[in-house]
Amino acid sequence: MKTIKYAVAAIALSTLSFGAFAVQAVSPAQAQNMNKAGVVSAHGATTLDGLEAQLALKAEQAGAKAYAITSATSNDKMSGTAVIYK
Repeated sequence: MKTIKYAVAAIALSTLSFGAFAVQAVSPAQAQNMNKAGVVSAHGATTLDGLEAQLALKAEQAGAKAYAITSATSNDKMSGTAVIYK
Protein backbone atom coordinates (compact mmCIF):
# COMPACT_ATOMS: atom_id res chain seq x y z
CA MET A 1 0.00 0.00 0.00
CA LYS A 2 2.86 2.36 0.84
CA THR A 3 4.48 1.67 -2.54
CA ILE A 4 1.25 2.47 -4.37
CA LYS A 5 0.94 5.73 -2.47
CA TYR A 6 4.45 6.76 -3.47
CA ALA A 7 3.95 5.65 -7.07
CA VAL A 8 0.81 7.77 -7.39
CA ALA A 9 2.62 10.74 -5.87
CA ALA A 10 5.57 10.23 -8.21
CA ILE A 11 3.33 10.10 -11.26
CA ALA A 12 1.60 13.26 -10.13
CA LEU A 13 4.94 14.99 -9.62
CA SER A 14 6.23 13.76 -12.97
CA THR A 15 3.65 15.90 -14.74
CA LEU A 16 5.35 19.03 -13.39
CA SER A 17 8.09 20.62 -15.43
CA PHE A 18 11.27 21.75 -13.70
CA GLY A 19 13.27 24.44 -15.52
CA ALA A 20 16.60 23.18 -14.20
CA PHE A 21 16.60 20.26 -16.61
CA ALA A 22 16.52 20.15 -20.40
CA VAL A 23 14.31 17.08 -20.35
CA GLN A 24 10.58 17.36 -19.82
CA ALA A 25 8.48 15.23 -17.48
CA VAL A 26 5.49 13.78 -19.31
CA SER A 27 2.35 12.02 -18.17
CA PRO A 28 1.70 8.40 -19.18
CA ALA A 29 -0.95 9.66 -21.63
CA GLN A 30 1.55 12.01 -23.31
CA ALA A 31 4.16 9.25 -23.41
CA GLN A 32 1.93 7.02 -25.56
CA ASN A 33 2.81 9.16 -28.58
CA MET A 34 6.59 9.02 -28.00
CA ASN A 35 9.36 6.56 -28.82
CA LYS A 36 10.76 4.74 -25.80
CA ALA A 37 14.55 4.95 -25.62
CA GLY A 38 15.24 3.10 -22.37
CA VAL A 39 14.90 3.17 -18.62
CA VAL A 40 16.84 5.02 -15.92
CA SER A 41 16.85 4.40 -12.17
CA ALA A 42 17.90 6.37 -9.12
CA HIS A 43 18.49 5.46 -5.49
CA GLY A 44 19.17 7.25 -2.23
CA ALA A 45 16.88 10.28 -2.44
CA THR A 46 15.29 11.52 0.77
CA THR A 47 12.23 13.17 -0.85
CA LEU A 48 10.05 12.66 -3.92
CA ASP A 49 11.36 15.94 -5.33
CA GLY A 50 14.91 14.71 -4.84
CA LEU A 51 14.10 11.42 -6.53
CA GLU A 52 12.53 13.20 -9.50
CA ALA A 53 15.56 15.50 -9.79
CA GLN A 54 17.89 12.46 -9.86
CA LEU A 55 15.77 10.73 -12.51
CA ALA A 56 15.58 13.91 -14.62
CA LEU A 57 19.36 14.32 -14.45
CA LYS A 58 19.95 10.71 -15.51
CA ALA A 59 17.45 11.10 -18.35
CA GLU A 60 19.22 14.25 -19.51
CA GLN A 61 22.61 12.53 -19.33
CA ALA A 62 21.20 9.71 -21.49
CA GLY A 63 20.19 12.26 -24.14
CA ALA A 64 16.44 11.98 -23.56
CA LYS A 65 13.98 14.71 -24.46
CA ALA A 66 11.35 13.47 -21.98
CA TYR A 67 10.80 10.97 -19.18
CA ALA A 68 7.90 9.44 -17.29
CA ILE A 69 8.35 8.13 -13.75
CA THR A 70 7.07 4.56 -13.54
CA SER A 71 7.87 3.61 -9.94
CA ALA A 72 8.92 5.04 -6.61
CA THR A 73 9.52 3.18 -3.37
CA SER A 74 10.81 4.10 0.04
CA ASN A 75 12.38 2.21 2.89
CA ASP A 76 14.77 4.70 4.47
CA LYS A 77 15.83 6.22 1.19
CA MET A 78 13.76 6.52 -1.96
CA SER A 79 14.41 4.75 -5.21
CA GLY A 80 12.58 4.79 -8.50
CA THR A 81 12.61 4.26 -12.23
CA ALA A 82 11.57 6.27 -15.26
CA VAL A 83 11.12 5.45 -18.93
CA ILE A 84 13.02 7.86 -21.16
CA TYR A 85 11.97 9.07 -24.59
CA LYS A 86 14.02 10.56 -27.44
